[in-house]
Amino acid sequence: MTSPDTQAPRSGADILRIALRRNVGAMTRGTVLMGLYQAGETAFPIALGLIVEHALRHRSPGALALSIAALAVIVTTVSLSWRYGMRVLQKANTSEAHRWRVRVAACGLQPVARDVDLKSGEVLTIATEDADQTADIIEVVPLLISSLVAVLVAAVALGLADLRLGLLVIVGTVAILSILSVLSKRIGDSTQEQQARVARAGAKVADLITGLRPLHGFGGNHAAFRSYRQVSTEARHQAVTVAKVNGAYAGAALALNALLAAAVTLTAGWLAFKGRITIGELVMAVGLAQFIIEPLKLFSEMPKYVMIARASAERLALVLTAPPVTTPGLERPAAGADVEIDGVRYGSLCELKFRVAAGEFVAIAAYEPRAAADLAAVLALRVPPDAYAGAVRLGGQGLAELSVEAVRELMLVNPYDGEIFAGTLRTNIDPSGTSRTVPEAVEASLLTDVVALHREGLDHAVRDRGANLSGGQRQRLSLARALAADTDILVLHDPTTAVDAVTEQLIARNLAKLRRGRTTVILTSSPALLDAADRVLVLADGAVTAADTHRNLLATDAGYGAAVAR
Repeated sequence: MTSPDTQAPRSGADILRIALRRNVGAMTRGTVLMGLYQAGETAFPIALGLIVEHALRHRSPGALALSIAALAVIVTTVSLSWRYGMRVLQKANTSEAHRWRVRVAACGLQPVARDVDLKSGEVLTIATEDADQTADIIEVVPLLISSLVAVLVAAVALGLADLRLGLLVIVGTVAILSILSVLSKRIGDSTQEQQARVARAGAKVADLITGLRPLHGFGGNHAAFRSYRQVSTEARHQAVTVAKVNGAYAGAALALNALLAAAVTLTAGWLAFKGRITIGELVMAVGLAQFIIEPLKLFSEMPKYVMIARASAERLALVLTAPPVTTPGLERPAAGADVEIDGVRYGSLCELKFRVAAGEFVAIAAYEPRAAADLAAVLALRVPPDAYAGAVRLGGQGLAELSVEAVRELMLVNPYDGEIFAGTLRTNIDPSGTSRTVPEAVEASLLTDVVALHREGLDHAVRDRGANLSGGQRQRLSLARALAADTDILVLHDPTTAVDAVTEQLIARNLAKLRRGRTTVILTSSPALLDAADRVLVLADGAVTAADTHRNLLATDAGYGAAVAR
């Protein structure tokens, strides 16, 4: 049987059911403690009424002392049950929110991307705000039940004094909830729209931060800011709408609760005036009428929080239930496999065919940058195998037959714009902390000058996106990370475009030396890297048009010389 922690939700309602099911123990304890709290709160005005009644009849100091002791027990019960009840519920709430955040993150980090029309900023909002609001259901249900306990205890106590008072509380509570349930649905709809607009604003911010440097470069930062301001303004307008609905809901709840309390008080006064209830029962009724406002307020607010939790759960479901863009195979490629591209048609690639033998160092000179990018995307599995014609094979096995994890263990495709993360040089080069070739990778990528420049060496702090590094340093750091992975097959896309010619020449020699005997493919127009390769494939008009060494191509192909000359 599938456990609640591993079963796949199909909708927002499923997510809420899973959250409730796996927190049954904590919710039961919390409900008992919060029920004791509400019962104690309800018992206080009842006890006061009994004390007044007893004092008027017996006037006994001993009975008064016993009554005071009973009040002390009630106050202690109220204090401790609230403290420990909320501790249990908030711990469960926080833990549940953490679980959903982890599941959303796991979806984003899976080898096969999911077919969901959300930007990274929207997913971030879902993993934070929506996860927290979904987990609030853990507190909502116990508080709902404990509030119901308080209302029922008050109704029973008043009914014992006079049946009409008890019925008034029950009928009034049902009427209040019926009226507020209509408003709560509108709150849920408005909140879901607000969350979507806030998520879009978050996605816009993420896009702007990612492209901040190029935006400043061509002066587009002001236009980008206007675009963000428009999205943020839409989110603000929706937030105001939600606030209005919430305000109307809170105002209606408060007015209805106060109206019910006033009705109970006036009815009790009228009954006392007619002699139908005693003075002690009147004191109890007035006290309960004042007290009942708080649990009724809490009770009447719960539908709103349930709708908000459900709206957030539906947004979680957008990520968690999205199907993968492709269904990968289960086979594992053999170590030392060759790479074969057989008639691939995708984007600017047109019937592309070539083979790289195991252990070969091949450079691909793409005359059109788009062709190099499309080839890198296909090899990196960013394009599902069923999205292009032809086949890519590793050791004779098509990518569609192979496990994505196994392919990426065997073959690493390092993009030209590799991300740099906040941390240190070391954690950027070896994120898992398991590489045995970090020193060799640092030396081969000529990152040694950056390491030597700082007293902390490899432990030098790196800011988010490498903000404290130059473009060339970021590129060499990305190259060092690719080399430290030490995979059987390494594909590099323009790894030296941001470094000077001398550094590029040294990196080319180091690459050829470090990767000797292992398969290496470099998409580049760098003469130094082309010269270091065993052979060069010329990629023009989406197909391989020539294959030879760099120097032979320079001597025999004028177009090649013009394309790669610097």
